[in-house]
Amino acid sequence: MNRPPFSRRSVAALGLLAGLAALPGGAQARDLRVGLSAEATSMDPHFHNLGPNNALRRHVFEGLIGTDPDQRLVPALALSWTPRDATTWEIKLRPNVTFSDGTPFTARDVVYTFCRIPLVENSPSSFATFVRPMDSVETPDPLTLVVRTANPLPLLPTNLTALGILSAKASGAAETVRFRKGGCEGMGTPPKSTDFGNPAVAVGTGPYRLKEYQRGTQVVLSGNPTYWGGAPAFGTVTMKPIPSSGPRVAALLAGDVDLIETPAIQDLPRIRAAGFTVTQGLSNRIIYIHLDQFDGAGWKTPTIRGTDKNPLLDKRVREALSKAIDRKAIVERVMGGVAQPAGELLPFPLFGTTRDFPVVPYDPARAKALLAEAGYPNGFEITLGTPNDRYINDEKIAQAVAQMWTRIGVKTSIDASTASTFFTRRNKFDFSAYLAGWGADSGELSNSLNSLVLCLNPEAGLGFTNRGRYCNKEVDALTVEAMRTIDDSAREALLRKASALAMADYPLIPLHFEVTPWATAKGLSYTPRVDQYTLAMDVVAK
Repeated sequence: MNRPPFSRRSVAALGLLAGLAALPGGAQARDLRVGLSAEATSMDPHFHNLGPNNALRRHVFEGLIGTDPDQRLVPALALSWTPRDATTWEIKLRPNVTFSDGTPFTARDVVYTFCRIPLVENSPSSFATFVRPMDSVETPDPLTLVVRTANPLPLLPTNLTALGILSAKASGAAETVRFRKGGCEGMGTPPKSTDFGNPAVAVGTGPYRLKEYQRGTQVVLSGNPTYWGGAPAFGTVTMKPIPSSGPRVAALLAGDVDLIETPAIQDLPRIRAAGFTVTQGLSNRIIYIHLDQFDGAGWKTPTIRGTDKNPLLDKRVREALSKAIDRKAIVERVMGGVAQPAGELLPFPLFGTTRDFPVVPYDPARAKALLAEAGYPNGFEITLGTPNDRYINDEKIAQAVAQMWTRIGVKTSIDASTASTFFTRRNKFDFSAYLAGWGADSGELSNSLNSLVLCLNPEAGLGFTNRGRYCNKEVDALTVEAMRTIDDSAREALLRKASALAMADYPLIPLHFEVTPWATAKGLSYTPRVDQYTLAMDVVAK
């Protein structure tokens, strides 16, 4: 458990990067320009647990533990992580590491980071769930941490991959910082999320340093020459948000950027014909539809019409909506074959998943019969919310689903908006049904179940993205038990049982797993990542 193996392809990639970094002049002099499909919402590594944010922070703020392209755990600022017993972990830190301002990295910085995370205000999706289980964090010496938890926490190393480490000194902490559950000592005045656009505040140990942050325009990173892993392959990395696929592809073809993520499926032949390289790989991101199952007094929503009660509380209605969707047609016609129909929330063989988990079959006749059985022989009206610039073909998928639902008598309209607007409205429970995606940072099923299906309980760190408010105590019990089971085989069996039970209840509607493409200019290659992150560290100059 303390030093999981690297995959062969990540070893090869790291070796190439190390070789390039050592070349005199060559790769080090080259700059890299990246066209992003979605922009990070903040430079603060602890503000928003969101894919674009998590990818950006890895360049500047490293975690104790990293992940390779296959989402296997690899050493980063921690060299080893060893369970002393069921509730105690010993973590040995990497020596001779400095922050980009020259300050030595020690256990004090880790303690400060753990303490600061729960203090971040107005987080749309908090990282606090990863530190709440910690009862105490001790530092017997500057390079050792002893973390104790109230209950067994086998996923502690996985959780640590999500937490970027801050400099305690640059953040204004006292010389001694002590972890206290419910309130730490020596914190000073932690920087606000809005402060991290300032390079003097955004101090990390990563391969790159923040040079410029212009929200909506670009993020410019410069190579960190004192990085413990060796100087990075690119002197400057400029990341430009280009949400629309057409302009993003045009920027690549025109030579304005060197790499783009998620080019439109229909543009891939044209990109290849122009001499660019396209690489793609199956991701951990599920595209799904969340369904409002709020049953509180005074239920009322403008996004469901034609009924005075919430029809989505009836399992038969949820099943009908699922069976009305032709996932194969969406994959083939909307996604151009670059996706995989989904039956559960994570693709096999990631941890906790089941081989050949059944995909809900397309059966519009049965869907109509289920609606009639539930008391809706004439259907009802519903609005399906969706972002139009966050996921691959997101609005087109929503339009296809709307047509399929309308065919069974559930007249469906679309409410599409940019990701920033959509997520703000989603978090306010504005939609009775919405299309979204979830990528499991941990690469295992408890992350997806906990985030999307477990009963919404922010205090316990459960169901924190369950805006549909589905609640099944048996699913919760199985998942929570898995999350504290040290034995891998027993934990995986619990997750499989929880997933089967949940999916049979139709808490939400899984559609497909994204297959993620990247396109690179001549002389560059990119290793596809299961987590869909675009990392300059994974770009290789040939």
